[in-house]
Amino acid sequence: MALAFLKGHGTQNDFVILPDPDGELDLTESRVQALCDRQRGLGADGVLRVVRTKALPDAPAGIDGDVWFMDYRNADGSIAEMCGNGVRVFARYLRDAGLVDADEFPVGSRAGLRPVVVNADGSVTVDMGPVRRLGESTTTVAGRSYSGVGIDVGNPHLACVLDGVSLDDLDLKTQPGFDKSVFPAGVNIEFIVREAPDEIRMRVHERGVGETRSCGTGTVAAAAAALGGEGALTVHIPGGTVRVTVTADSSTLTGPAEFVASGELDQAWWDSV
Repeated sequence: MALAFLKGHGTQNDFVILPDPDGELDLTESRVQALCDRQRGLGADGVLRVVRTKALPDAPAGIDGDVWFMDYRNADGSIAEMCGNGVRVFARYLRDAGLVDADEFPVGSRAGLRPVVVNADGSVTVDMGPVRRLGESTTTVAGRSYSGVGIDVGNPHLACVLDGVSLDDLDLKTQPGFDKSVFPAGVNIEFIVREAPDEIRMRVHERGVGETRSCGTGTVAAAAAALGGEGALTVHIPGGTVRVTVTADSSTLTGPAEFVASGELDQAWWDSV
């Protein structure tokens, strides 16, 4: 079996895409780690396996078996519930590859169904579902504590709106400290400053990955924290710009999805990792 792959990114949050409609790949933690390693593999923030829901034994209940499922893995091999940048790249792949024949369709994920729209300009709009606020908590960077609000967007976030702090001065090379009693499964942490009334800028440390150029669910969490309610914001991240809208019962994320390469993995390499 040829091990086909594509490489793509959404605002420089990059992914290896593995088409595997029948769920035949043995996608172990070590293989994900090797694929995502930027020296011994292809290099990526995560892996998107393209599989039919019915071929995935641990798919959530309630998703039709014929729906395409985004089986997302973090760079450390761990399974994640959702990835906002990843689902845009995933949706764009399905449309470009002819696996769906409409511009609007659902994508399955461990956070549930995510309706998507592939726009005429190649950008993708994702219905990210409701934003659930979890209460206040804190994080620690280089011995300094920052307060934030816990937010669930299908996965856990701690979004910290900063006042009088430069984003550029934050050292995010290591995992910021957080309250494990509040976030027992780990947490993605966003640091946010206001640029204008309808614009924010952020950096993010993703659980299982480290600091990334962008995090789709993180931009939604950041916008929700900055808004404190309903509204729309342009969110600037190191990898680009997205637009987030938050309503009382849902949220949307619109941004680019780009592909940079495709090819086949070496079978001997795959078997060795």
